[in-house]
Amino acid sequence: MDKNREHEIRVETRSQYIEEQSDPEIDRYVFSYTITIRNKGSLPARLLTRHWIITDADGKEQEVIGEGVVGEQPYIKPGEEYQYTSGTMMETPVGSMRGSYQMVGDDGKLFDAEIPTFTLSQPHSLH
Repeated sequence: MDKNREHEIRVETRSQYIEEQSDPEIDRYVFSYTITIRNKGSLPARLLTRHWIITDADGKEQEVIGEGVVGEQPYIKPGEEYQYTSGTMMETPVGSMRGSYQMVGDDGKLFDAEIPTFTLSQPHSLH
């Protein structure tokens, strides 16, 4: 079997502006994001840690490193997916997030699953 197919994790993202929790007058912009993690490989894998880089429109970066996601370290079998929703706050109406999950396959190998860059945007702030 092709070694690269054993550990193949796909990450899809969707973000939303949370108007009720935001206050533009004090530069508080709150966003939720929903992540879907799909195991396209041939081996089960567990998500161990997350590493996020959140960048606002001024270029200010926040780095977030921690165990698991939303208090869990999901075990994802081949063909299965895991979905969760979380949130973040920024000082600008537009920004982006990117990062990676460190995973461990059932073969004991550690590998990173890339989280592609996605945009956080207050409605009507991008033209």
